[in-house]
Amino acid sequence: MIINFYTKRNLILLVSFLIIPFTLFEINTINKQIKAENKIAASEKDLFLYRQMGASYLCIASKAQVEFKKGLGIASATFANVIIGKHGGSIKELGDETLDEKKLYNAGTFQIVGSALNICPESIPKNIKNDYEKKLKQLVKESKK
Repeated sequence: MIINFYTKRNLILLVSFLIIPFTLFEINTINKQIKAENKIAASEKDLFLYRQMGASYLCIASKAQVEFKKGLGIASATFANVIIGKHGGSIKELGDETLDEKKLYNAGTFQIVGSALNICPESIPKNIKNDYEKKLKQLVKESKK
C-alpha cells in the first residue's frame, strides 16, 4: 500500500503551513520597525530613573574600588546612550530640541554626581563634591537672572 503525499489537498496544507507563519512574521517585523521609529522624548520620570541608575552604579563601583573617574565615565556614557537610543536624544522639557551625545554625557555627569551625593556621599571625592557645589551655585545664580 503506497500513500500518495502529492495530492492537491496535501500540497495546499503544506503551502499553508509554510506561507502563513512567514506572512505573520513579516507583518510583526514591520510593526516593530514603525514603533522603533516613533521615539518619545524622555520625561522627568525617565530622567530620574536613568540618573538614579547611574548614581547607583557609581556608588557600587566606588565601593568595589573602581577608579572614580572611570566609574563616573561609564555611568555618564550609559546615561547618554540610553537617552539617545530610547528617546532619540530628546527631552520633554526642552521641546523639539535634541541633544547630542556630548551634551547628554556632560548633563548626565552633573546629575549623577548630585544623586550619588545623596546616596553614598562617602564615596564621592572631596574635589568632585566641591566642583559640583560650585557649579550648582553658578546654575542657581544664572537661573535667577
